[in-house]
Amino acid sequence: MASPPLHPISPLRGLLEVTRLVRAVEELPELLDAIARTIAETLGFRTVVINLYRPAWDDFVVTTVHGNEAARDALLGSVRSVEEWDDLLTDRFHHRGAYVIPAGSYDWTHTSTSYVPEGEPSTDNGAWHPEDALFLPMRHSSGHLLGVVSVDEPVSGRRASDEELDVLVALADHAALAVQSAQERADAGRHRVALEQLLAVSSSLISEAGVDEILSTVCDAVRDALGFQNVIASLCEPSGRLSVRAAVGWSLDQIDLAGTVFYDEVAQLLDPEFEIEGCYVLPNPEAERRLARRSDRPVYVSELNGSGPWAWNHHWLLVPLHAENGDVIGILWADEPVDRLLPSPERLQALRVFANQAAAAVLGSQYVDELRFLADHDPLTRLLNRRAFVDRLDGEVGRAVRYGRVFGLVLCDLDDFKELNDRDGHPAGDAALRTFARTLQAALRKGDDAFRIGGDEFALLIAEASEDDAREVVARITGQLDGLKASFGVASCPGHAQDAQTLFRLADDALYEAKRNGSGLQFVA
Repeated sequence: MASPPLHPISPLRGLLEVTRLVRAVEELPELLDAIARTIAETLGFRTVVINLYRPAWDDFVVTTVHGNEAARDALLGSVRSVEEWDDLLTDRFHHRGAYVIPAGSYDWTHTSTSYVPEGEPSTDNGAWHPEDALFLPMRHSSGHLLGVVSVDEPVSGRRASDEELDVLVALADHAALAVQSAQERADAGRHRVALEQLLAVSSSLISEAGVDEILSTVCDAVRDALGFQNVIASLCEPSGRLSVRAAVGWSLDQIDLAGTVFYDEVAQLLDPEFEIEGCYVLPNPEAERRLARRSDRPVYVSELNGSGPWAWNHHWLLVPLHAENGDVIGILWADEPVDRLLPSPERLQALRVFANQAAAAVLGSQYVDELRFLADHDPLTRLLNRRAFVDRLDGEVGRAVRYGRVFGLVLCDLDDFKELNDRDGHPAGDAALRTFARTLQAALRKGDDAFRIGGDEFALLIAEASEDDAREVVARITGQLDGLKASFGVASCPGHAQDAQTLFRLADDALYEAKRNGSGLQFVA
């Protein structure tokens, strides 16, 4: 039975509906269904398909097909490589932010899966042809593709006008924000659960009967909270040998095959070049080159690998256990990530805390307070972290709008930070970040807060702040910088924006303009 005709609704209503979905729908599958339905109803397409990027495999999978049952049967679950999409999303098909592929202009036999609806083509030049294709990219705020929306079978029977393309592109942009927000919420939720599990484990470590029981608990926690199927905890003996004291995932036979391992061997892997959040992540060829292991000592080969720039691909992940004086007392080795992805900095931060807790328990120290601190703070600068910033910004915007209060958002970063890192090395870069963080804290008033939100990027929330107040705070900061230069972008709520996302974007645009024009400080016009 044919589907009933669709009657397009207001494009503006569609934009508002997708914007609402950013906060209203928590789970990604339901969100994608709602986005597809909204796009179909807004501009009257019988079929809307969403292809979602999979970073573990560096490809795109069809997660959602709205409308045509035949299209759903043909496409749902199908996979298309990045190379195939690169061939489709090219300049020759690009028009007003969309990719318009007229019938006959592309050889679809080159693609792994395609769907052509039934119907006779019209002789009218403006009519939609069954072999026409229209793709709308969904991009992350950083620029990379989150997915691609494909629309087909317009109710009007006509190819999209430029005005309709503009609306479709706007809808896809809003959909991308919704997908990005849902993915970030899911990541934050997993991280929060991991930290809660970590806290629970940490509080019980000192009650364990002995070192082996403590390390066994730590290995279980790394597996359960952070998603690594294989974990080994080893301690340095006086001879320098690394003694395996606990493991999950690996059998005793696999551990025995590795033979005697000395810390001096493994120390070759603990190079600052591969350090992230206190953990060391190395590509397999580099690790094997540094170990120079004998052929009679086989190296474990990961099984849960992916492909692409964000995938785990036989990597090595090691976390040294430190004593209070900085000496290495043992090594945690984690492998087989269930999501087949390289761990995020937040995940590595949590793993670092697990390692700290293991070392603390072995040495009889207590790091629970540090763990609670790191749930909301950056370990390098000790400032509040991005997670705390997102929560605080949402809360401050809500209070400002509800009660008529005013606050300022200042985004800032260090000028030429990459050059400093490249020229003087990461230790110098870390020292500069710590110095800048101390300067921010010293310049703030009571009630203001400073956050490190990523890399050399920082944010300030300035309570009850006029433009003059913000200018005064920035002047205090720049006046205390010694040998460093920074740029600042300032936006105010509710004056410039009454939602957190727009306020952040305006401040970020102002920061970009300050860097571009060399002024060092830019307010939203």
